[in-house]
Amino acid sequence: MPKISKILLLAASVVLVLGVFLGVNSPGVNAASESQDGAYKQINVYSEVLRHIQTDYVTEPNMADVTNGALRGLLESLDVDSSYLSPTDYKAYKADKPGKAQVGINVSKRYGYATVVSVVPGSPADKASLTDGDIIEAIGGKDTRDISLAMIRLMLEGDPGSQLTVAVVRAASPVPDKITMTRTAIQVPAVSETMYENSSILYIKPDVLDREHVQQVESKLKAMPKEGNKKILLDLRDVASGDMAEATRLANFFLKSGTITMLEGQTVAKQTFTADPSKAINATAPMVVLVNRGTAGPAEVVAAALLDNNRAELVGEKTFGEGAQQKTFELPDGAALILSVAKYESPSGKKIQDEAVTPEVLVASDSDDSDNAQQKQSVSVDAQLNKALDILKSKAS
Repeated sequence: MPKISKILLLAASVVLVLGVFLGVNSPGVNAASESQDGAYKQINVYSEVLRHIQTDYVTEPNMADVTNGALRGLLESLDVDSSYLSPTDYKAYKADKPGKAQVGINVSKRYGYATVVSVVPGSPADKASLTDGDIIEAIGGKDTRDISLAMIRLMLEGDPGSQLTVAVVRAASPVPDKITMTRTAIQVPAVSETMYENSSILYIKPDVLDREHVQQVESKLKAMPKEGNKKILLDLRDVASGDMAEATRLANFFLKSGTITMLEGQTVAKQTFTADPSKAINATAPMVVLVNRGTAGPAEVVAAALLDNNRAELVGEKTFGEGAQQKTFELPDGAALILSVAKYESPSGKKIQDEAVTPEVLVASDSDDSDNAQQKQSVSVDAQLNKALDILKSKAS
């Protein structure tokens, strides 16, 4: 590469990163002067690193790849939901259309790699015995450590009948398993309902917190007999997708008053979501909520609200830790940033994405206690459910 081209590319890289530091969410020159001074110092360091890479590395590097990698790492150092998309990636991202076929995996990033948060029951991923905590090392031969979360989720989608090959590292073995699944239209099961202990305990299990499934929960709660010893067991294990507004509505079914959640960011004014007494359905029945490592996002908002308002006991495992609001910023070269601009907080003020939700009663999942980490246990016999039922049995109605 000619020397002048190297210099221009180096300058462009520095300007681009400078824009990321200063141009995205700087509210004003005066207000951000101290922050900008610190950023300029870091830009000088970045420029020096680039210079050494360009002139001293063992072979002549592809500086575009170096810059893309640096920007991706910069965004992911903030949180897993923040992503840098190159112009090519952003073009594909914008062209993506809803309704594509999938394999039934909800993913995030942990330890730098794509990680399974939860699996849709009955999906190809479920049939392949994937479970929460499994690490997807590669998708189609591409290392997920080098791919932004936004693009990982895009790569999991495809045409109905197309195949998806992933390399998965499971808890029981450090050697990746190569798994091929066929993408299909995913049908999320309806909210399941079971009566326990002579019909005195209503067990409710949604698999997603969208409008349809929260509406189903509402109908089941309204159908509960008004008389008799009735208790509620809400199972939020492996519920990792949905809508925050619907999560707030679901929590409100069980609360007549109190804070449900809060949302705040550097440029996002603090919002407090409180329970509306007119929308409460059953705010007095004894209640237990089941959570695990696959409980994420909207479900964590519900769990935290019921825990902090002393409305329900939580049983299970510490949740995943997901709860931020993103905004997309387009860059002049056609690239884009997906940046977390605000985080949801529990009523007690804990940022859910940073601290997750820890239940009062910790019970490991059956798969953790088994020699076979992939052993599937039905809900009716698992230790977490049995503990929750024991707690409810001991509660007076």
